[in-house]
Order: sequence, then structure tokens, then C-alpha cells
Amino acid sequence: MTIALWILACLLIAAGLAGLVLPALPGPVLLFAGLWLAAWAEGFAHVGAITLIILGVMAAMALLADFVAGAFGARRYGASARSVTGATLGAIVGIFFGLPGLILGPFIGAVLGELSMRSGLAASGRAGWGATVGVALGTAAKLAFGIAMVGLFLGVRLL
Repeated sequence: MTIALWILACLLIAAGLAGLVLPALPGPVLLFAGLWLAAWAEGFAHVGAITLIILGVMAAMALLADFVAGAFGARRYGASARSVTGATLGAIVGIFFGLPGLILGPFIGAVLGELSMRSGLAASGRAGWGATVGVALGTAAKLAFGIAMVGLFLGVRLL
């Protein structure tokens, strides 16, 4: 039973880490679930309630930072909600085109989303850039929180 819990925990942690950069997966939630399951697999002998509460708060902050960064980038450059949605969809489609797709996908999606609301290409380009910057900032924030979560868990578990 313990081995099965550890395997599931490792799969959740791996999916959570992937979800920190892939917009289709709820990375912080999966990461927290995997770390919690790993602690449970050992009967919470090494990683206890206080650490898990801190990890839960960090996961919530990662989710919040993702939304705040996206909204900040969009508002800073005048993007509409449709532009942000386009950037997110562009990032999902971009996954299938490797690194160039991950960079260009959000921009193209945001510009197309903005063009569906406005007629000006210059305004759509600025909004697309803002939404792309927001998506990039959100991803960076999620990565920082995710790495910190794994570091905290390993630090408490191994020390």
C-alpha cells in the first residue's frame, strides 16, 4: 500500500511540476496534492501539519499570482478579457509546437482575441504583448512557488 501511495504521489508531483509551465494543468494544486500524499504515505512522521499548511498557502499564492500577473499584464497594455482568454488558448495550442509555440502562441491568441473586439492592429498588438507578458509573469511566479514548495518539502523531510 505504501509503495502505491508513493508512486501516486510521484505521479502527482510530476504532473504538478509540468502544470507549472503548461497552462492546461492546475500545477500548484497537483503539486500540493502530491506532496500531501507523500507526507501521508509516511504517516506524517517527517512532514507535519504546519509544513502542509505552509505548502497549501504557497499553492494558493501560486494560483493567485498567476491570475494577478495575467490581469496586470493585460491591464497595463490595455488588453480586454477576450485577449487574455486568447493568450491562454494560444498557450495551450502552442504546447504542440515546442518552445516557439509556447512563446508565440499566447501572443497570437491575444492579438486574435483583441482583434475580435477592436479593429485597430496597433491596439491589438499592444494588448497581445501585454497579455503575453502577463502569462509569462504568471508562469514565472508559479515556477518560483512550485520550486520553493518542493524545496521546503525536501528540506523538512530530509533534515
